[in-house]
Amino acid sequence: MKGLFVVVLARNEEHRLPDCLRSAAFAERVVVIDAGSTDESVAVARAYGAQVERHDDWQGFGVQRTRALAHCQDARYVFFLDADEEIAPPLQAEIADIVAHGEEACWTVGWLQVAFGRPLTGMASAGGMPRLFHTARLLGFEGAVHEQAQLRPGTPAHRLHHKLLHHSYDTVRGSLKKLSQYAMLGASKRAALGQRGGVLRGLASALAAFFRLYVLRRGFLHGGPGFLYCYLLAQECFFRYAALEYDRDLLNDRVER
Repeated sequence: MKGLFVVVLARNEEHRLPDCLRSAAFAERVVVIDAGSTDESVAVARAYGAQVERHDDWQGFGVQRTRALAHCQDARYVFFLDADEEIAPPLQAEIADIVAHGEEACWTVGWLQVAFGRPLTGMASAGGMPRLFHTARLLGFEGAVHEQAQLRPGTPAHRLHHKLLHHSYDTVRGSLKKLSQYAMLGASKRAALGQRGGVLRGLASALAAFFRLYVLRRGFLHGGPGFLYCYLLAQECFFRYAALEYDRDLLNDRVER
């Protein structure tokens, strides 16, 4: 699709990159921004025809996405894809149609979560994030995690109808590592805003998150994988506030990706 670049952030993602990059191959160019991989991620990316750029000093998702824009100067549109995500064919077609029409806007996409090998198709969709941008409207990103796009004033915002496949949790071991990283980054973000932490606040946040995910968004329909997905996200909420109280002096936004 001429004019469309897909940007993938990666670090030690050799096992995930093949599916991710195959799903992005419809774009004119795929740009992998590598954050110092020590596995075969760079070799895999190049084998799939991606342009690889190294930015080893990881400073958070916002900084890394902003850096990527310097390698997309020939693009009219850029779609940001994570290594644990795939663009399914219906979404590919929708993106291609947008690029063909040429509107200067941004588009939010939702996720179909895949947990422990099972698509959680019965869960109600969450909000999603802006991922597709006309480059004339995008200035950069801010935030170490759950970063915010900085757009030119008056940029129209739309929502894509189809969803990204998000392989959020593959293994228990990997899930616990991800939980720790995101809990600490979330605590750091709240510390910078002057928020308070504590066990009771963490419990309240975790219980509310679990009820919302497991009951209101119907995670209970998916057996063990559905329970684990909801429980792990609730635990992230709890430890975010626990770290905010007990690790406040240790918090920073440089938690390893």
